[in-house]
Amino acid sequence: MSSPARFDRGHTDDLMTFLAASPSPYHAVANSAERLEKAGFRQVAETDAWDSTAGGKFVLRGGAIIAWYVPEDAAAHTPFRIIGAHTDSPNLRVKPQPDTGSQGWRQIAVEIYGGTLLNTWLDRDLGLAGRLTLRDGSDRLVNVDRALLRVPQLAVHLDRSVNSDGLKLDKQRHMQPIWGLGEVREGDLIAFLEEEEGLPQGSVAGWDLMVHSIEPPAYLGRDRELLAGPRMDNLLSVHAGVAALAAVSTAGKLPYIPVLAAFDHEENGSQSDTGADGPLLGNVLERSVFARGGSYEDRARAFAGTVCLSSDTGHAVHPNYGERHDPTHHPRANGGPILKVNVNQRYATDGSGRAVFAAACERAGVPWQSFVSNNSMPCGTTIGPITAARHGIQTVDIGVAILSMHSARELCGAEDPYLLANALVAFLEG
Repeated sequence: MSSPARFDRGHTDDLMTFLAASPSPYHAVANSAERLEKAGFRQVAETDAWDSTAGGKFVLRGGAIIAWYVPEDAAAHTPFRIIGAHTDSPNLRVKPQPDTGSQGWRQIAVEIYGGTLLNTWLDRDLGLAGRLTLRDGSDRLVNVDRALLRVPQLAVHLDRSVNSDGLKLDKQRHMQPIWGLGEVREGDLIAFLEEEEGLPQGSVAGWDLMVHSIEPPAYLGRDRELLAGPRMDNLLSVHAGVAALAAVSTAGKLPYIPVLAAFDHEENGSQSDTGADGPLLGNVLERSVFARGGSYEDRARAFAGTVCLSSDTGHAVHPNYGERHDPTHHPRANGGPILKVNVNQRYATDGSGRAVFAAACERAGVPWQSFVSNNSMPCGTTIGPITAARHGIQTVDIGVAILSMHSARELCGAEDPYLLANALVAFLEG
């Protein structure tokens, strides 16, 4: 076995920078692309003809990025090693007619995206970020990273039973953030963003906007052994995947073609042109085979030898709710990445996949843990089963154990992102 991976806090510091700079899937994709370009990758357009040259390439589509590295002299039937992840996180997203209000308060109309913990958005200072589409068809990223919005909770004096009976929130009535006082004026929010971005009035034709907590990521605890921050589900895996792909692109001869596939819309089912249940990944892999002179037979051979690690966060054992976990599987923070198993195919892992993951961790000197849900609790799912079924490739579900999943602010062990990245490098290198 390799010597144990020694924790490098620099990786976690860099993750914190990535999280803070990526308040939306569009920002996460742009930041990933920038990092890959610095590592020598180049963007290719889906509308262009692709060539057979070696090296790093990536495709961008909305909130998704597919990146891959073709080694010198790679055969057309060379299998792929894929890291799968997703760029989206549960949050509050702006509606098509955003300007609203009541009782003299100006508010922003939002829709609930994904399975967010609603109460974690209350009484936080919130910013606004996302994508503006201009009338000429171009896109502009926007990030108002200051205290702009707030979802105010009802005072305990007006809800005396809240601490005994629990907080009950209506998604429509109770989650609309305030951003000022006065009369509601249609078009105010977009006019404000046009001014923020220095755009001519009326130049914005469409938008994909969402709120985010402006509190930055931070180390937590006496010994700074924990990390608190937003959107770890699942930008933690995106960041590790980008780092791993950039690292192996300098490794020399590789037996596989390493790939990073970071999709949008995982939190609401993956059924979109940028989601894992869409054709994007399959199209990119097939075009890579055909660009190198391959046939359908080569494509079939390449897919048959391909393995995907679907990397997403999982549940660390909770100190206050230990009974909610399986009694013999208690993943712990800083215990290394987790192998996620569900025999009903909510996760795609099987025994063969377990062997692949265990071998990668052993080569990297990384400890790892197993996760399985309590039989009495319904199990979540990932892009893993979708990827396996849609493309017919072996897929293994893994990730990092966290607390407060789907909160506006989540918590993990400070060492685990680094350990995950090391395991991903070993997996891509084969």
